Amino acid sequence: MDMTYALIVSSSFSWLLNLALILAVLALARQVGLLHERIRPVGALSLGKAIKAGEAAPSFTLPSLTGGSVSLGGRDGPGRSTLLFFLSDTCPVCKTLLPVLKSIAQQERPRLRVVLASDGEAVAHHAFISAQRLEEFPYLLSREVGLAYQISKLPYGVLIDAAGIVITHGLINTREHLESLFEAQDLGVASIQAYEAAQRAAEQPLYKQVH
Repeated sequence: MDMTYALIVSSSFSWLLNLALILAVLALARQVGLLHERIRPVGALSLGKAIKAGEAAPSFTLPSLTGGSVSLGGRDGPGRSTLLFFLSDTCPVCKTLLPVLKSIAQQERPRLRVVLASDGEAVAHHAFISAQRLEEFPYLLSREVGLAYQISKLPYGVLIDAAGIVITHGLINTREHLESLFEAQDLGVASIQAYEAAQRAAEQPLYKQVH
């Protein structure tokens, strides 16, 4: 009898312990979900006021350090967009993003060209191009281009459509930031931040009705 009672108590205790663990896991999962919602990745942060999404990109035709010349603004061919990527030979983040940039350029080659832009001494940038194997990219060395786009921080990306219209732009610190430019293009919005703000605004009246 005592052994049977002990088994019942032990079984009940084990069941209660398992139930407590399940409730704890569910509570933890909820907190993780809330935390993820609060810190979910955002798109590239748009800086500067000179160029806005929907405006014509400034027109330039300049020599490339990798040969030939590069035209910005206007049409680049049917269905082909331009990613203008501002970088520096001394920027560590720029260097870490170069493999990602090469991968995107390879995958999107039929509909996208990638143009690199910077300023400074040509000798240093020629060495940078060689060290990072950037010979396949048009490479502009022009202070005027940076001023036209009010570039104050690096790396910075500007996505321009085939008609020469700025689609979106922003500060690029991660692969997610870079990919967010193309997400904004697919969504037809100026930036992922603008899209998120519109979504929150649309949800607000519904929240008020419910409460």
